[in-house]
Amino acid sequence: MKEITINIDKIKMNNDWKEFLKDEFKKKYFLDLKKRYINALNQHSIIYPPANSIFNAFNLCPLEKLKIIILGQDPYHQPNQAMGLSFSVPKGIEIPPSLKNIYKELQNDLNITPSKSGDLSSWATQGILLLNSILSVEANKAASHSSWGWQEFSDAVISKLSKEKSGLIFMLWGNYAKSKKAFIDTEKHLVLEAAHPSPLAKTGFLGCKHFSKANEFLKKLGKSPINWQIP
Repeated sequence: MKEITINIDKIKMNNDWKEFLKDEFKKKYFLDLKKRYINALNQHSIIYPPANSIFNAFNLCPLEKLKIIILGQDPYHQPNQAMGLSFSVPKGIEIPPSLKNIYKELQNDLNITPSKSGDLSSWATQGILLLNSILSVEANKAASHSSWGWQEFSDAVISKLSKEKSGLIFMLWGNYAKSKKAFIDTEKHLVLEAAHPSPLAKTGFLGCKHFSKANEFLKKLGKSPINWQIP
């Protein structure tokens, strides 16, 4: 059977992000990551999200519109869930427990009725980078690509945004996400920390009021607030 020879650099990514991150794509860790990804496909591994959605977080959120970063960890590893946006699932897919709690907090915080859709694309297009620290996963094997180099890439994204931009909001939910605070200049940016929204975390996320706090911060900067309602 013919081998797959995908060039990840040619997977669609907005030109502004591609220019912003061009140095990362040339580094050894990223070249090695490309090889591992291609080898896995050649071995007929089922990988989520689909190849054309790996950089969805960047494609849907132009760099010039960026206001907020919501950091996730690992893509969903069950069929039809992962879509390249942290915490998000396509329309028609059952809403995962963590996202249900996010919707609960939206209702508590801003009186927004929970949506029946788990597709957070409307957040992304308003300037929210829904970034998973790890951008791919093998089917049914959580964190299976955690050693591939994706974390180095996402850490570099966070660090570069912190250094070169100002007035961004970083929402760090759970201990893993909170560990990324080390890459953020808290003098230039707002960092909002809470427990992970997973029901397993039990307490600490509900009541965080991150959504109203983010909008208040944006208004102070003269920026338009986010419409958190999911259509």
